[in-house]
Amino acid sequence: MHPLQTKKPSRLVPGDTLGIIAPSSPFDKQKFANGLSVLQEIGFRVFFPENIFEQKGYLAGSDAHRADILNSMFTDPGVKGIICARGGYGALRILPLIDFAAIALNPKVFIGCSDVTVLLNAFYSKCGLVSLHGPMVESLASAFDQTKQSLRRILLRDEYLTVSCEDRVVIHPGQASGIMAGGNLTTLCHLVGTPFAPDFSGRILLLEDIGESPYRIDRMLMHMKMAGCFEHIKGIVLGSFKGCGEPDLVYQIVDDIFSNDQIPVLAGFDIGHDEPNLTIPFGISVSLDTSGGTLIFDELPFCR
Repeated sequence: MHPLQTKKPSRLVPGDTLGIIAPSSPFDKQKFANGLSVLQEIGFRVFFPENIFEQKGYLAGSDAHRADILNSMFTDPGVKGIICARGGYGALRILPLIDFAAIALNPKVFIGCSDVTVLLNAFYSKCGLVSLHGPMVESLASAFDQTKQSLRRILLRDEYLTVSCEDRVVIHPGQASGIMAGGNLTTLCHLVGTPFAPDFSGRILLLEDIGESPYRIDRMLMHMKMAGCFEHIKGIVLGSFKGCGEPDLVYQIVDDIFSNDQIPVLAGFDIGHDEPNLTIPFGISVSLDTSGGTLIFDELPFCR
């Protein structure tokens, strides 16, 4: 049981305003504009501060700048949900500057992936916020229709979510239930040993990555395993590992590292850096069934 009370944000409705933040790297302005159009087509208004386009090397402005925008979006009563412009790198740097108490008092729909993994996990561990692992503004510009429909469905339909893995690869068979968590492997690995390292006890853990050599995936998983990160997890689901070598090699690495763990491991979900990138909630209970190739969420991610 998580020590904090779970904070579910209010469900969005068409016409609500989505606030845009850039907590990590700078982004392409044309792709950004095209991504905003997708959000508007889905039915949302969009809002972003004029200084969101600031740059400081490989960061979208200073740490204080990026953190201030994030904090202000949570406290702005006109903003009903928040979506990130892109990932890259930098979210890790703003963790000490985030007002988690304010977020707990103003729970809102929050969407992102990749480098934003640190925020999704920190929001849950520090204030119990349920969030969404899903596409970001820049990637929406060229996203598959399946990606956009998945985002639209979870944001606007009041229904329990089931995610099917059509091209599933069963690494370890079985069934398990737990709280959905995880995200980008590299980003999660860099949280180990920090005050923001998530507790994966009782979790169904999603892992995905991009552009990492198989030996680096091996090293990160072994690092986390030896650090005790996986001791009490309930199951593992693998999303896309784009540009990480042959998928079968990645699956062999996972099989080897978790060979003595009696947990189900299912690979092949369309979640992560490749397309399509399906949206799933973090912080609510889910059931994993490798024989059916499904993630069945047992509760709604938002307040009715």
